[in-house]
Amino acid sequence: MNHAHSRRRLLLAGSLLGLLAMTGCASGPTIRSNADPGVDFARFQTFGFMQPLSTDREGYQSFISRDLMAAAERELVALGLKRTDANPDLLVNFSANLDQRLRVTQTPHTNAPTFGTHRRGFYSTWPSYRTEVRQYTKGTLVVDVVDASRMQLVWEGVAAHRMTQSRADNVGPVIDQAMREMFARFPTRKN
Repeated sequence: MNHAHSRRRLLLAGSLLGLLAMTGCASGPTIRSNADPGVDFARFQTFGFMQPLSTDREGYQSFISRDLMAAAERELVALGLKRTDANPDLLVNFSANLDQRLRVTQTPHTNAPTFGTHRRGFYSTWPSYRTEVRQYTKGTLVVDVVDASRMQLVWEGVAAHRMTQSRADNVGPVIDQAMREMFARFPTRKN
C-alpha cells in the first residue's frame, strides 16, 4: 500500500472519530434511520459483522472498525440479540464519508457608505455586505444492518456531524454515544 493511500485512510479514520464527537458540544450530530417496514424484526435472534467491514484496511482490521464493532455489539446485545459468527440472522457493516465544504455568509455592513440612485421617481440605497467564507469538514457514519438470509438491507442508521480537531481527542466515549443514539432508533423487537 503506498504512502498517500495510507495517509488518506489514517485521515479518514481520524476524521471519522471527529464526526462522532458529541460530548461537550452544545449540538450533537444529526441522526437519521430507515427501516424496512415489511420486516418483522422479532424473528431476528443473532447478529454478526460483514467480513471485511467497509472501514477495514486492506487485509487487516482497522482500529476504527474494532471500536465501531464493540460499540455496535453492546447496543445490539442490549436490544436482546446475541452475537455469533456462525450463520447470524443479521450482518452489520459500517461506512464513513468526509466532505470538504464551504459555508458562505453575508451580513449587512453598517459602517459602509451607501449610494443612492434616482430611478423611476424614488431614491434607494445600495446595501453593503460583508461576505465570510469558512471551510469545514462534514463527516458521515453509516451503520447498515442486513438480513443475512436474503442479503437485503433492513435497517440503516446515519450520524452526520461537523468535524473539528478537538472532537477526535476522546474516541471511545464518542463512538459509544453515537451508537447509542443511532440504535435508540432500531425497531423494537417484540419477544
